[in-house]
Amino acid sequence: MRPALSDATRGRILFGGDYNPEQWPEETWQDDVRLMTRARVNSVTLGVFSWSRLEPEPGAREFGWLDRLMDLLHANGIGVVLATPTSSPPPWMGRLHPDTLPRDADGHTEWWGGRQHFSHSSATYRRYAAAITEDLAARYGTHPALTMWHINNEYCTADHGDEAAAAFRRWLRQRYTTLDALNTAWGTAFWSQGYDTWDGILPPRRAHYLKNPAQVLDFRRFTSDMLLECYTAERDIVRRYTPHLPVTTNFMPLWIGQDAWRWAGEEDVVSVDLYPDPRDPLGGQHGALVQDLTRSQARGPWMLMEQAAGPVNWRGVNHPKPRGLNRLWSFQAVARGADAVCYFQWRQSRQGAEKFHSGMVGHAGEQGRTYQEIRQLGAELERISGDVSGGRIAADIAVLHDWHSWWAGAHEGRPSTLVDLPEVLTAWHRALWEAHLTTDFAHPEHDLSGYRLVVVPQLYLLTDTAVTNLLAYVRGGGTLVCGFLTGVADEDDRVRTGGMDARLRELFGIRTLHEWWPLEAGETVECEGFRGTLWSEEIEPEPGAAETVPYRGGELDGLPAVLRRGRAWYVSTLPEPDALRSLLAGIAAGAGVRPVLDGLPAGVEAVRRGELLFLLNHGREQVTVQVPGTRRELIGGTDVTDAVTLGRHGVAVLRS
Repeated sequence: MRPALSDATRGRILFGGDYNPEQWPEETWQDDVRLMTRARVNSVTLGVFSWSRLEPEPGAREFGWLDRLMDLLHANGIGVVLATPTSSPPPWMGRLHPDTLPRDADGHTEWWGGRQHFSHSSATYRRYAAAITEDLAARYGTHPALTMWHINNEYCTADHGDEAAAAFRRWLRQRYTTLDALNTAWGTAFWSQGYDTWDGILPPRRAHYLKNPAQVLDFRRFTSDMLLECYTAERDIVRRYTPHLPVTTNFMPLWIGQDAWRWAGEEDVVSVDLYPDPRDPLGGQHGALVQDLTRSQARGPWMLMEQAAGPVNWRGVNHPKPRGLNRLWSFQAVARGADAVCYFQWRQSRQGAEKFHSGMVGHAGEQGRTYQEIRQLGAELERISGDVSGGRIAADIAVLHDWHSWWAGAHEGRPSTLVDLPEVLTAWHRALWEAHLTTDFAHPEHDLSGYRLVVVPQLYLLTDTAVTNLLAYVRGGGTLVCGFLTGVADEDDRVRTGGMDARLRELFGIRTLHEWWPLEAGETVECEGFRGTLWSEEIEPEPGAAETVPYRGGELDGLPAVLRRGRAWYVSTLPEPDALRSLLAGIAAGAGVRPVLDGLPAGVEAVRRGELLFLLNHGREQVTVQVPGTRRELIGGTDVTDAVTLGRHGVAVLRS
């Protein structure tokens, strides 16, 4: 049986963050540990960016400082998530081995001096990465401080260079076997692109005009797979030494570069980095979306590997978090399934590219507001951890998302570049979040039978297997609601006859999809009872087969904006937020799905995790929430009856 996050948490919530002590004099370490202990920090991640310190020249090893640090942390009851440092190779590697450096689509080399400057296809890079990983695992695999392995960091590197090109050709041979099959899949009859030899195939480098979309799609698949090979190679090394310890790597939130469903299946622990904008009034909803997606990939508790205790340094204007917001968003993560709440980083750097990125201990030191809030949060998480750790979340709704569909739908030659999948996905999730409906995410080929309602904001590309799965779900009694541009293309990004899979057209009661009518920025289309944005479609329904909500006025007057045939719904525009919320809440109610709690004040989020009810106030004003009965509030340790008062960004955790 594979290890899991519970093997590291051991009934607790892990609390801590990336610790980069090599940036500081060694005498600082004792002070760090003192402050960690006061803040109830029980876990730190070491070594993420330490490769040049560990291997200052090829083959050399300097482990003494890490030995002392591991011993110090263990002596103070702090566990270590030990990283392989392979996301940031030392400068000597690129200087001595330029084949390890990636090239972009224009042929430009990505040089050392930043991070992630490695080619996933470079045999030289992989050899050095395996060697340092092997030595770390051999040396620290039995150390009592070690609780988990963290492989690399935020895998995101693409490479269009010659070694990557050769690897791409090998990947394509394995996928298609013959050139005829590749030419058919890529539609190379268009623009005279037919290949007569494998050696003629390149990554999608700079082109005079639009690139072949199927080639670009396969290159995205290849890039995700090559990065995954790098991860699994290092994972398998550490597993040989510590088969009982879980292994993870950290996703960036809703990142286009990885097929995260496939990656999650290779991880013992699914972890994510999450940085909502504190000035965004919907920052909490963005957090909820990423948390729901990560929990669904993990199929249970997950790890918040990174967040910011204050401002970041990579937005145009980097705002600090107002008082209480860090606490609120941390508890939101726990409410939605996190059993680890961690940060980048422990102590704010004084030098380097991220010296203005906050830390748990900021430039103001232990007297600063940031550290004082960290202390409070650490104590509160420790207080509730025994009740919440390992708890599960039940959801009656699944939102479907697939990276291959995202990749295909993002091609530059699409009908509207204003249609951005993450924005559409966010709009639909927001509607459900504001209706207080708990959602999972799922892949369109997953078993959906356990959900009352399946929501498809947009899946431009659907495999035959996925279409069959959706049809079977509806036949089995489920309710399905799909957004526009769904089922347009097959797995090769080939537009299906009729502009939508014929089986889906029949399911929704569509006779003919005549035209797509994308809207300009700020343009709306009138529908009966609401306005649509972003998109509209000229649809002819099957006579008498579907109930419809029509467009009103303009070119599409009287044609259906929304169709319903039995338990299957199709929405051919993006309704404005209030209208989309009302529509989805009504469909959910018809499917037997109820909100977590009725009558919630505006801005209050309610989440059930196991036997606990979390109440989170995303507003700045005090509110009172009606909660029938007497319950124990775990943070304050008091009983509450029938009502709970939440202050600005307030949180309550209630047990019956």
